[in-house]
Amino acid sequence: MRRWLYVLPVVVFVLMAAGFYVGLGIDSNVLPSALIDEEAPTFDLPALPGRERGFATADLKGHVSLVNIFASWCGPCRAEHPVLNALAKTGQAPVYGINYKDKGDAALSWLAALGDPYARIGADDGKVGLDWGVYGVPETFVVDATGHIRYKHVGPLSDDDVKTKILPLVAKLRK
Repeated sequence: MRRWLYVLPVVVFVLMAAGFYVGLGIDSNVLPSALIDEEAPTFDLPALPGRERGFATADLKGHVSLVNIFASWCGPCRAEHPVLNALAKTGQAPVYGINYKDKGDAALSWLAALGDPYARIGADDGKVGLDWGVYGVPETFVVDATGHIRYKHVGPLSDDDVKTKILPLVAKLRK
């Protein structure tokens, strides 16, 4: 019985060390999404001030598309914006925007200064973002022609992300 008292701390230590070792292999930049391979949430967002149309679930049907969650107050959104402008110019897939917890006039000024890559933009007070499982902005989703979410990118998109992840997936989904 005494022998187990000496062995028990060693066993506990080995189990903890193994757990930490496995944890080191987990990519902390990957945030899981319960919506992958699920249908996009149902929503109908109003347009930004002065714009004719907002953005709704129906806009996602019939083609592969990207949905970018952004805000004018978001620094990383500003950093990714040139990448989104370039992506929209490729014509591979329409880029839709959800303006998240932002003031409409601020968003319009931001788009006027930086360019507008979005086919449509909806103004969200935060409720639709919650339905999409948004952790923060920016986040970008790839949605297939049937309206199912196939990929989620958390954080600002880089040119490398677009070339190695987004465009290959869009091309695969378009076939």
